[in-house]
Amino acid sequence: MGSLDHKNAIKKLNNNELKEIDGGVSFSGTLLNAFTNGMKTVFDIGRSLGNALRRFKEDKLCVIS
Repeated sequence: MGSLDHKNAIKKLNNNELKEIDGGVSFSGTLLNAFTNGMKTVFDIGRSLGNALRRFKEDKLCVIS
């Protein structure tokens, strides 16, 4: 078996062949679930940060003894 050199490995496509290529992004349940979980995490961090700022501003912090 001989190895293919770079010139023989690549075929130039014409416009009709390029139009026949299918590809792109498909949304699966796993991808949608991961995106949803990521957004929930971002909102939870924002909620926690906002709550901490509100408690600090109102001087209602718990004293750690």
